[in-house]
Amino acid sequence: MIIMSIVFFQCKKEKQLTVNATQEIVEKESVKLDTLKLTKGYDFPVGKPDAKRYYNAQKFQENNHLGDDWNGVGGGNTDLGDPIYAIANGYVSFAKDVKGGWGNIIRIIHHNPDATKVESLYAHCQKILVNKGDYVTKGTKIATIGTADGAYLAHLHFEIRDQINLPIGPGYSSDIKGYLNPTKYINNNR
Repeated sequence: MIIMSIVFFQCKKEKQLTVNATQEIVEKESVKLDTLKLTKGYDFPVGKPDAKRYYNAQKFQENNHLGDDWNGVGGGNTDLGDPIYAIANGYVSFAKDVKGGWGNIIRIIHHNPDATKVESLYAHCQKILVNKGDYVTKGTKIATIGTADGAYLAHLHFEIRDQINLPIGPGYSSDIKGYLNPTKYINNNR
């Protein structure tokens, strides 16, 4: 038996209706292509736009690190509660506490003008200020710097991925497939 599917797209972020050969209607949530908002360049997630008063304490691939760790120049917990900003326009795909060594995490999907997508991940947040499904613009305050519920001194663990929706992962690995150097990516896409 062959089953055919027909997809009807609507104009807004609403329901997508699929009708199969048995005339059964199935609803799916999706972002419609005609409402997709693109990025307009990238900034750093702290000390906007250029990470002023912050330093990259553990760079991408230093000790197999899969992101950048941003700390305030005062050291210790002096940056606890400082703002974290969206690096570019995008859609929040995840915003919740996953516990363990990660704490509060936000993931944002960014659609670039060249039709590529990247995902930014912000971890160890003290407070999350956005919800899954929100559209955010570059520079929007999305969270505050935290300690992953006391697991570390305050800092932002920040990743950029070119494979969307990878598992949260270990934060460290010699296999960097799907991960980009965040500082290099931002500097090359201002």
